[in-house]
Amino acid sequence: MPNRPVVLIVTGLFPPEIGGPATYSKILLEELPSRGFDVRILPFSLVRKYPPIIRHLIFSFYIWRQIKVVNIVYAMDPVSVGLPVMLACLLGRRSYWLKIVGDYAWEQGSQRAGVEDSLDVFSTRPKGYGWLVRTLKIVQTLVAKRAQRIVVPSFYLKKIVGNWGVDTEKIDVIYNAFEGKNISFKKEEERSTLGFNKEVIVSVGRLVPWKGFETLIDSMPRLLVKYPQAKLLIVGDGPEEKNLQEKIKQNKLSSSVNLLGRLPQAELFKYVVGADVFVLNTAYEGFSHQLLEVMSLGTPVVTTRIGGNPELIKDGQTGLLFEYNNREEMITAVEKILTDKNLSDHLSAEARQTALGFTRAKMVDGLVDLFKKNANI
Repeated sequence: MPNRPVVLIVTGLFPPEIGGPATYSKILLEELPSRGFDVRILPFSLVRKYPPIIRHLIFSFYIWRQIKVVNIVYAMDPVSVGLPVMLACLLGRRSYWLKIVGDYAWEQGSQRAGVEDSLDVFSTRPKGYGWLVRTLKIVQTLVAKRAQRIVVPSFYLKKIVGNWGVDTEKIDVIYNAFEGKNISFKKEEERSTLGFNKEVIVSVGRLVPWKGFETLIDSMPRLLVKYPQAKLLIVGDGPEEKNLQEKIKQNKLSSSVNLLGRLPQAELFKYVVGADVFVLNTAYEGFSHQLLEVMSLGTPVVTTRIGGNPELIKDGQTGLLFEYNNREEMITAVEKILTDKNLSDHLSAEARQTALGFTRAKMVDGLVDLFKKNANI
């Protein structure tokens, strides 16, 4: 092996593809060399053209060819690349590290298999689901249990992975990085450009059941009593779009609620900056990069006290928290921000300062420390 330790990053996504694993892998590729490590990237895009199962077997072979000359094998998820990594390392008698940012079995089960349990319940319930969900639960648990070390971006996710039966002593929390220093918008300018002259509420996310957009829409009639010209703008796309459009029509809210679809990041940021309040009524967040973006942009945040959210949002200090799908609590929190400018300004300032603390250097240095302590290099 070379004098400098080599890290093989096996990832499902890599630029120009977009997504969390792509961003994270790119950061490590850029930052680890200056800290004494060489980096190799093995993206799943190399085999995506092949049929399912066959591509995973081919990918396992690609991994196996490289593990002989690297010091650390680091998989970016426990299923799509984690399973091939586990198979290759079993064959090559090597250990591997694993990054887990969510419960893939629960996400797929909620979208495709009718799973209605919360993640906290789902993660502790071994039976009672269909074959797809059971299979995914078995795979992610097996890959996690065989990993040498596991990195998660929040203490909440450490608890969830521990619920799978994984030894929590080998699970390390390293918060993800957020690069928001170059984001610069002026609220009044953006409001003028977008034509905002009354109260504007913005929410952003994939249009999936656990994001709670139905309840958010159902809250608008109550808010319109006090703020008759208020607007709710929802940014994102997904399988729930038709259902949400129908709900807007049923509630006769077409003039007050708009689904804007998926927007380019720069345009999205303008809507967030121009808004009076950002609301995220979500049943699950491992570690929300979306919340960090909003915090850095200076828009007050109202979100649920679930998952990793309380690790970012301190209630009454950097935002306001409410119980998932609790319409009364959500309306009260939104009204507090809309009616109290001092509170709004305080939350915005504290949140912005908090967001800027999640630096790239802090994340990478934390990972390097783990490598040096646990990888025998």
